[in-house]
Amino acid sequence: MKAKILIAVIFFSGMISAQQTQKKTEETKTIEEVKLSKKVFVKKSDRFVYDVASSPIAKGTNSFNLLQQTPMLSSTDGKTFKIMGKSNVVFYINGKRTLMDAEAITEMLKNTPSENIQKIEVVTVPGSEFQVEANEGVINIVMKKNKTNGYNGTLKMNNSQSFYNNPSSGIAFNARQNKWSFNSNFNMGSYREREKYTLTNGDSTFSNESYGTMDDPNKNYGGSVNIDYEINKKSNLGFSYNMRYNKSFGSVLDMTNFENGELSNKTINQEDAQTRNHNFNLNYEVKTDTLGSKLTSNVSYLWFNRDKVSLGESFPLTSDGSYSAFQQAVPQIINNYAANIDYIKKFKNESTFAIGTSYNYTNTDSDTKQNDFDGTQFVTNTNLSNHFIYKENIIGAYATFERKFSDKFSAKVGTRFEATLSTGDVVGKSDIGFERNYNNLLPYATLNYAINDNNNISYSFSSRVRRPGFGQLNPSRTYFTPTNYIQNNPFMQASKNYNQEINYMYKNAFYANVSFNFAENAYGQLPLQGKMIDNVTGEETKFLRYIRTNYGNNKQLGLTLGMNKAWFGDIWTTNYSANFEYATYKGSVTKDPTSQPIEGFTEILQPYTIDVKTLNTFFQANNMIRLSAKKDWYLGVNYWLMPSREMEIGKLHTQQSLDLNIKKIMGNFTFLVELNDVFNQNIDDIRTIQNNGSYNTVRSLQYRREFNINVTYNFGNQKLKKAREVKSANDAIRSRT
Repeated sequence: MKAKILIAVIFFSGMISAQQTQKKTEETKTIEEVKLSKKVFVKKSDRFVYDVASSPIAKGTNSFNLLQQTPMLSSTDGKTFKIMGKSNVVFYINGKRTLMDAEAITEMLKNTPSENIQKIEVVTVPGSEFQVEANEGVINIVMKKNKTNGYNGTLKMNNSQSFYNNPSSGIAFNARQNKWSFNSNFNMGSYREREKYTLTNGDSTFSNESYGTMDDPNKNYGGSVNIDYEINKKSNLGFSYNMRYNKSFGSVLDMTNFENGELSNKTINQEDAQTRNHNFNLNYEVKTDTLGSKLTSNVSYLWFNRDKVSLGESFPLTSDGSYSAFQQAVPQIINNYAANIDYIKKFKNESTFAIGTSYNYTNTDSDTKQNDFDGTQFVTNTNLSNHFIYKENIIGAYATFERKFSDKFSAKVGTRFEATLSTGDVVGKSDIGFERNYNNLLPYATLNYAINDNNNISYSFSSRVRRPGFGQLNPSRTYFTPTNYIQNNPFMQASKNYNQEINYMYKNAFYANVSFNFAENAYGQLPLQGKMIDNVTGEETKFLRYIRTNYGNNKQLGLTLGMNKAWFGDIWTTNYSANFEYATYKGSVTKDPTSQPIEGFTEILQPYTIDVKTLNTFFQANNMIRLSAKKDWYLGVNYWLMPSREMEIGKLHTQQSLDLNIKKIMGNFTFLVELNDVFNQNIDDIRTIQNNGSYNTVRSLQYRREFNINVTYNFGNQKLKKAREVKSANDAIRSRT
């Protein structure tokens, strides 16, 4: 935002002569007004920095909405973010990775006032010091830090109307007194989710069709406490605690099924689930010189527990049908112990050397039990019941060196070494157990050249490992219908990813980014069609199994063109971008390694082949218009379009959304009214067709047209310094829960 600063420059002229009795007239030059432009969006050596505190957008909204307005970021589902099409985003706050699951992060962002944020850093290719995987990007939110003692806080209330009405509220409280700093937040809300499904699969000889809805009531409670003590001017000791609880009792998936166009049966899955996680972190930091060198260390403990109990029933709708049912319990307990030490050395020539080591030990315990109804009672299904225990040790070490050679040229190089030792065992089933030990050396480099004040160009290279999530390794199933389900896979292996980027920026407002990503031994969730044959009667049962598995390699060559600029004295602020991606996916899946022989039955699978070459595009236009000279009324008009695109799982059809909002700032109160997905065109529609004629579709309407009313009240001393936040030892593990 351009800031007007009044500079008074007064020149006095005239001379006083001893022989003169009359003073000469004093000549004064007029006061000149000088406009200084502060750079809102700039390219640093390894990241893009969006100084939101200098932007009119950061007025009276929340952090989630602010991120939606940030250059290079996009969100198509109102829950998650992408950086120029990257598969995942990792959130850091003041350099510390958040220790919450995706839903908790969304709630935290939507309950954090945008006025608390100083800047947003977007790291498209993270350096060796970041514990990230695959082609993940990093969003680092830097909070404002003030200097006075006292307290302040924020109260927030929100009401959302989509298919159901969903209220939520939150409170944040901060205090500082001399050497002690304290901040905490707590939020709660109820959210009842509604989805409408259409599922089909088949080939030239048969077809299955399922239509129905899912109602999922959720109650959420979350919060955190951070305490920081300044031992002396050089050292700090800190403690943090984060918790999250989600309760979803009474979730119902109701589907009506057809076979070859004829009404078959109705299946109803009822589910009770709850998720709890607690994270404790103790950290210590000591400054070793006046240049900013420091030694940090911390230890962390993470406990994650998800309980899920479901009852699936199939009711006949024809005279020759029969009732069937199953009971399923899929608990998951994760214990993670972690520690790390990092040392950063600053030099007078503006060079920085960093070195660190980390250790993570994770133990996951998943005791899945499934009982099938045999006509009179429920009997344990030994093939689908299993007690899976997974243990993983990751030893990591990194070193980076950054040097500013001149005002124009800087470079950063580094490498990360990771040794992974893991074992997986199903109690009582020795044939499913495995042991994997592998090492990875992951180099990194970035070069940044400021051609002049208006032009900047940079190059980055990185390699990373992508490990499967812990829940994906547990060999359990999630059912849509008895013959349409997701199958997890303990035999999935990590994939290796290589990333390169060239970025050009003009006048800190216009940018172009060319990227290339190669994934080796990639994995995903792929549809496998097959049939189970009764060896005695010859009766066939067709099924569609979405299995998580490795399939082959993929490549993406991307181009992003963007603009972030304010017009007409900051009255109109724009953030436009266009992403173009040429992607190739190649591989195949010919078997299901989780299949266990069933006496008296033969299973036959149709191979799934991936040979996709496609050009994918994405367009986004965000506009913020100031409606009043007092800067208290704002109108937001945002639109994004994602034309049809090919993926490993099939073709995702066109999605788009028009979002409108208006906000009023009134003293310490902010009122925000939003209407999202005005034309109700943000619908998931994936269709797959194989060369052998087999097909399947998944169409999900999630009722993303939503009307929101949000009220925020800020109280207390707004010049408060937040508690110090640091990097946690088990950051790399949290996202995989």
